[in-house]
Amino acid sequence: MRLEGLILSVYGTLSDLLSVASNKLGIKASCLYNGKGGLIDDIALIRDDDVLYVSEGDPFIDPQNEAKATSDPHGAHTDWLTLNIGGRLFTTTRSTLVSKEPESMLAHMFREKDVWGNKQDEHGAYLIDRSPEYFEPILNYLRHGQLIINEGINIRGVLEEARFFGIEQLAEQLEVAIKNSQPPEDHSPISRKEFVRFLLATPTKSELRCQGANLQGVKMLCSNAEGASLKGCNFEDPSGLKANLEGANLKGVDMEGSQMTGINLRVATLKNAKLKNCNLRGATLAGTDLENCDLSGCDLQEANLRGSNVKGAIFEEMLTPLHMSQSVR
Repeated sequence: MRLEGLILSVYGTLSDLLSVASNKLGIKASCLYNGKGGLIDDIALIRDDDVLYVSEGDPFIDPQNEAKATSDPHGAHTDWLTLNIGGRLFTTTRSTLVSKEPESMLAHMFREKDVWGNKQDEHGAYLIDRSPEYFEPILNYLRHGQLIINEGINIRGVLEEARFFGIEQLAEQLEVAIKNSQPPEDHSPISRKEFVRFLLATPTKSELRCQGANLQGVKMLCSNAEGASLKGCNFEDPSGLKANLEGANLKGVDMEGSQMTGINLRVATLKNAKLKNCNLRGATLAGTDLENCDLSGCDLQEANLRGSNVKGAIFEEMLTPLHMSQSVR
């Protein structure tokens, strides 16, 4: 008789034959099959010139069928294989993994058998330490070319997996999908009531940014906006209602370029504030603390600065002359 790769004479029992095969082939032979895959359980069933196959317990696989694995135009085998992705099994074909994105990492891993020396588990599945829930949409994309992500799957996670496996076309689609899913920016002005609510809800040590906000005629008496960014805000109400920030704490606030005609900042604290290029025409700044305040380029025509503290304040490039009678200290 002839074992695959070895010619032997048959004698003794089936156990003796398996023992000889184990020694000759360097394996632990436990099963014996005939050429058609039939399991031999009695040595009497063996005939002269029979071709037998020995295994260590694995099921019979016809070597002739295995060798006939065909190739597609990219040279990829079309035989089936199983992937163990993070403990979850996915069964597919080599052609699926290599045809859609031939330059991807998956294509290079599985285009030729065992070229990358891919690790396998005890069942022969190829081990890949990635997230199975993010891999599933990628595998389906390789199967039919459509991006389908089930509800509850984070699209950003799928994007990271696509980038990891080098599936560039899919990554581009995912980036577009993420961009389109973002809500449009809301540039509509907030109401005075909303602004005051935001202001009251902000901790005193937290930064508050309201750049470019529409604060027409807002009432913020004795409010605490220390360190807030109110750059480019509009406090002027066309109806003539004047904004009132009397007694407000505006230390270090940035109000550069804001429109504040007629605003009431009486006895407010603006120490170290930035008021550069602001329109403060007719503003009430009586008793206001403007120490080290930058008022460069401001329009202070008819503004009331009586009793205000202007120690260290900067009045460079003023649009209109500042009369000393407007300030008494």
